[in-house]
Amino acid sequence: MSQATLQTDRIRLIPLSDEHLELEVELDADPEVMRYLTGDGRTRAQVEKAHALRLETARAVPGLGFWVGFVGDEFVGWWLLQPAGWGEDTLVPGEAELGYRLLRRQWGKGLATEGAREILRHGFEDLGLERVFALTMTVNERSRATMSAAGLQFVRTFHEDDDDREGSEHGAVEYAVTREEWERQTAPRPPTRL
Repeated sequence: MSQATLQTDRIRLIPLSDEHLELEVELDADPEVMRYLTGDGRTRAQVEKAHALRLETARAVPGLGFWVGFVGDEFVGWWLLQPAGWGEDTLVPGEAELGYRLLRRQWGKGLATEGAREILRHGFEDLGLERVFALTMTVNERSRATMSAAGLQFVRTFHEDDDDREGSEHGAVEYAVTREEWERQTAPRPPTRL
């Protein structure tokens, strides 16, 4: 199964390819976008290295990977659904990590949540995942709000060794949703009788 193109009411999510590198450079160069990730903007060389790794993510497990998002013809950011354990020793079958990164001028429009909901739908309905989780710094209130709005629930706070980013003393958080929980959340509601 190759990575699918996905569509929400406003966003077209296209599998990441080499033609999107310049968009990634623009996104990752903004220090405010990268504040809770690297602490500052990335150089072109750093983005090129990250781009190669992002493309590899789509090869690890069929159907998973990175998507670039467009509203009309305008690039707004990217979303990911990567295998749990990616970059570590062992992949965790049936689980994936959700992520998203939007251009600063696109913040506050509900696009991160809209794209995340479609990525979750794809993961559970199309790919049969059992659990999806997301991670961020405790102090990243915008990302935490997106996770909650997309249907993920707080799981835990944890601390990472050698993390010297601003706010790292408060740790990081994990949010997650299982397929069963997601199905309950998205099930049609019976009409209310008056």
